[in-house]
Amino acid sequence: MPTIVIAHLGRLLTRASDHELRKAGITASQLPVLVALKDGERRTQSDLARIAGVEQPSMAQLLGRMEREGLVRREPSIDDRRSSLISLTDAALQRLAPGRDALRAVDTKARSGFTEADLRLFHSFIARMANNIAAD
Repeated sequence: MPTIVIAHLGRLLTRASDHELRKAGITASQLPVLVALKDGERRTQSDLARIAGVEQPSMAQLLGRMEREGLVRREPSIDDRRSSLISLTDAALQRLAPGRDALRAVDTKARSGFTEADLRLFHSFIARMANNIAAD
């Protein structure tokens, strides 16, 4: 069944990406936060949880670790005193380019031996499967 092969491929890609990202001082779980805040945005924890597709407690733990590592900072929200706005520190911003390079390296390795036509066809199949599942 293709779905089993795709799930296995997903695990392999996640493992390879995480291995490469660690060299840049990033983990795969941090990517949604880094991407959401990369252009200087400030977002609430609940916004980041929604973007990452995780529950609030999981995001709270992740942000706590990232704050201890000096990657994010919290500041009080002017609009809602009960919430904080999260933003990236300079240390996190410096890791973005090496992180992108790490992901590109994994992507290049995974795509080796494929023609552009192969990749377009593959992408269309995967996108169609994702849409079929998302439709439910």
